[in-house]
Amino acid sequence: MKTNDLVETYIRIRGKREEIKKEADKQIAALDEDLEIISLYLSDFLKDSGASSIKTPHGTAYTTVKSRFWTNNWEAMYNFIQNHGVFDLLEKRIHQSNMKTYLEENPDQLPEGLNVDSKHSVIIRRK
Repeated sequence: MKTNDLVETYIRIRGKREEIKKEADKQIAALDEDLEIISLYLSDFLKDSGASSIKTPHGTAYTTVKSRFWTNNWEAMYNFIQNHGVFDLLEKRIHQSNMKTYLEENPDQLPEGLNVDSKHSVIIRRK
């Protein structure tokens, strides 16, 4: 196959994939709305009945509390973590783009134990 044909086919397939994804996203959004309505109804039912769960032949509905935590004062948070020795409050991960930039600027300073997985990709832009 010619390169021109491959690029044309690639763009056509990518476009079709985007069409399918948009349609699927619409359908999923509608289903998510239905699930939210049912969840609210069940939540009210559980609250009104004073129960935290209810069993049915099809499954069990129960309430749970999800909490998310964040800070708008990182300096104070770092000080708190250090002062209380609670370093496990932080996640162990490397900021990807900052590490990439650091290594580009300091190629001779590799941290011990750093692993790198690089993948080369072909990118095709539509004309």
